[in-house]
Amino acid sequence: MTARIRRGLRLVLVLLGVIALLVAWIAWLNLRGESSEAATAEAKLADRALIERGAYLARAGNCIGCHTVRGGASFAGGRGIDTPFGVVMAPNITPDVNTGIGGWTAADFWRALHHGRSQDGRLLYPAFPYPSFTHVTRDDSDALFAYLRSVPAVEQANRPHRLRFPYGTQAALAIWRALYFRAAALPPEPHHSPGWNRGRYLVQGLGHCAACHSGRNVLGGIRNEWAGGLMPDASWYAPSLASPSEAGVQHWSRDEVVRLLKVGVTRNASVSGPMAEVVFSSTQYLSDPDLEAMAEYLATLPLREAPGPDAQRADADLLVRGGQLYGQHCAACHGDAGRGFPGLYPALAGNRAVTLALPNNLVQMIRHGGFAPATVGNPRPFGMPPFGQALNEGEIAAVATFIRQSWGNAAGAVSPLDVLRVK
Repeated sequence: MTARIRRGLRLVLVLLGVIALLVAWIAWLNLRGESSEAATAEAKLADRALIERGAYLARAGNCIGCHTVRGGASFAGGRGIDTPFGVVMAPNITPDVNTGIGGWTAADFWRALHHGRSQDGRLLYPAFPYPSFTHVTRDDSDALFAYLRSVPAVEQANRPHRLRFPYGTQAALAIWRALYFRAAALPPEPHHSPGWNRGRYLVQGLGHCAACHSGRNVLGGIRNEWAGGLMPDASWYAPSLASPSEAGVQHWSRDEVVRLLKVGVTRNASVSGPMAEVVFSSTQYLSDPDLEAMAEYLATLPLREAPGPDAQRADADLLVRGGQLYGQHCAACHGDAGRGFPGLYPALAGNRAVTLALPNNLVQMIRHGGFAPATVGNPRPFGMPPFGQALNEGEIAAVATFIRQSWGNAAGAVSPLDVLRVK
């Protein structure tokens, strides 16, 4: 054997050793902290008080929002979650033994929430927001599991994910988790009040607010917490909770934040799109102390102003055209001066929802319309009709530009291409 061949073999062995160490390191990162905890006693899981607490926690986590297809059985799965990498299908989490989680133990459920791993050991996709749910306590996990065991079992097979290669592989998931996930509790901060700590637990844990309201990189890892970001399907923009010019509430009164989360409408703001779903299915059912705790925590998020929109003035002809369309379709409700009617139709002048750097939310509302959520405090909300059947892309762009550049608003113009990009 020549010296060159021996050197080549040594190099191959070294490379194989490095690869083996790298694989072992990634595997360790994905297994750290797990243990073979025994299942919680059946008698405990059948406790009525525990089930009721779990029902409340399921509301706080809005579990029904992803695990229920419109018109389908509650928690039976089947809803597709669009991501930049393909579609992740939400599974059946009813207690059906064959297609749901009827064969799971409380320890299996805890491992899914805390470690992002299924009963059979498979790594779960972070469209199931276990990077947030990892902060949920074991007691709350057991309560959630007890509640899910109590709902009607539905035999409905889980639909396969539709993810592009290599994103649907366990190897890709393992690498993603090594980079962006670590199972971690959320111990109380002793220098903050109990209310603040409770609010942080709800916002960062079950509420998984950062999952939407944070910027992400090309691999889907959070790169800028609370800085705002497009929803996974790029249809809506979840505004920054760190920026008062977007959705930050640092300067709001606590009562106003509570009302927005409980009712969906305040004197100066209303929720729409995906956030309207959250209020409808989740936050309106939370107790006032929990909503006040969330408001207390959100008020302390570090201020970080979002980049200002491109405020280049649109040409006069476009603004005239947009103004004419506004007069024909919008002014009857929102007023000639964009001031709206308090309690009925929101003002557009000074409305931070229409001056975001990305025009997605405004385009969605013009095209598809929408209602504030129906809540106990606002059972018959006024809504906006869709105009997508009456206005083409150029007309939507014109009226959106007019709104964004009138009455003191100073946001960038919207082009027909911008409208076409919004799904």
